[in-house]
Amino acid sequence: MVDTLFDLSLSPAILMLAVALISLLESLALVGLLVPGVVLITAASSIAGHEAIALPWLISAALLGAVLGDGISYQLGYHYRKQVTNRWPLSVHPEWLARGVRFFERYGVHSVFIGRFVGPVRPIIPLIAGMMRMPQRTFLWANIASAALWAPAYVLPGYLLGRTWQQHLNLPQNIETVLITLGASLVVLAVIFSWGRAQVGRHGFFYLATARLIRRIPFMRRSWLSMSLNDEVPLASLLLFVITLASVSAWTLLVMNHQGPLAIDLQAQRLFNWLTNEPLHFISLGFAKLGDSLGIAALILPLAVWLIHHKRIDALCHWTFAIGGIALLNTAGKMVFGRARPETPDYLIGSSSYPSAHTSTTVVVIGLAAAFIAAELHRKQRVWIYWLAIALVTPMALSRLVLGVHWLSDLIGGALLGLLVCAIVRLNWQRRTRAPLPPCPWVRLLAATSALIALRLILLPPV
Repeated sequence: MVDTLFDLSLSPAILMLAVALISLLESLALVGLLVPGVVLITAASSIAGHEAIALPWLISAALLGAVLGDGISYQLGYHYRKQVTNRWPLSVHPEWLARGVRFFERYGVHSVFIGRFVGPVRPIIPLIAGMMRMPQRTFLWANIASAALWAPAYVLPGYLLGRTWQQHLNLPQNIETVLITLGASLVVLAVIFSWGRAQVGRHGFFYLATARLIRRIPFMRRSWLSMSLNDEVPLASLLLFVITLASVSAWTLLVMNHQGPLAIDLQAQRLFNWLTNEPLHFISLGFAKLGDSLGIAALILPLAVWLIHHKRIDALCHWTFAIGGIALLNTAGKMVFGRARPETPDYLIGSSSYPSAHTSTTVVVIGLAAAFIAAELHRKQRVWIYWLAIALVTPMALSRLVLGVHWLSDLIGGALLGLLVCAIVRLNWQRRTRAPLPPCPWVRLLAATSALIALRLILLPPV
């Protein structure tokens, strides 16, 4: 089923639809500020170039999406001026509107044409043009003319890359699915833990909309209030729990009902066999040591000592439950499913493949650390903590493919399992009001952790 969906995603019609949709979202009022349109349209154009889709059709799709996006934005500003400014996100970020107004006042009727190519104001200018009652005919010509230049400028580099990367890089054949999966996964994770995480916080659109809805339903209102912590329901942790529980269950069923590795597993194996060299293999062995039981102990020990010193046994118990819980789930999963590894070195004899214990444990350790740190920061700073967590977990997970001891589906299952444990621990922590953790001595903790990690990497083989 998964492989069928990816085959469908590479069809010419779907790719052109994707380019048109990305172009529309990139140009749509306010949404374009949240969507990494340049990255997405370059990726889609590259795939289209690799599939040899006719270039005029592809540029036409991008042109149509761009014109529609700006047109919808203009109509919103023209007909719903007051409603738009009083709704999220402009009600929370009035500086976005002020920036667009200054740009419009500076360039006048030319602002729509010029703004198409200026990143920070691109999704705002058509909205401002509608609010300022720019004549519709003037806007239409500026919209079409700018889109006619924008579409080839954004599509052609990606298309050229797609036409040439196979020959110049000499990549293995038929690995498009795994490249799409890895790239899309990182983009989705970045969006979920940045924009998405903000929307389920107390000041986010989704949180506020949910609160308004539930307060109108008498029998749900009491449950909502009983879950509140300092007038805030842990909606992010609840959603993470529900989504990961369903996802890890569905993914495990898919993997276990398939005879042998998935097609995407074989593609990933060919890709990482092609990428692997001595330095990369050496680094991956280091990650193998860092992610085993002794490596995790080296990461956690300084934190545990610090928590004991400050008598925060409640936090230490939650960390202990998380590490012990993921260890039990990994052990049980390997025993129940008994999936064979691609390769089994001596130190892994008797250990099964699914789920990836290195990946799941790393997700728990780094994910929980990110959650606890972010909780003490201003909501606008939290995104950087989550992005850093993704950047740290990703190489640990991919190192298992470099070593050839896991399938890609093992990593996905392990990551989902780790996120599930993070959600459970955070929900239990948020059940009642707790005193904030004391200020963390980051320099001393990092120094102690680095020393223990170095000792672990130098002295002992992986276990």
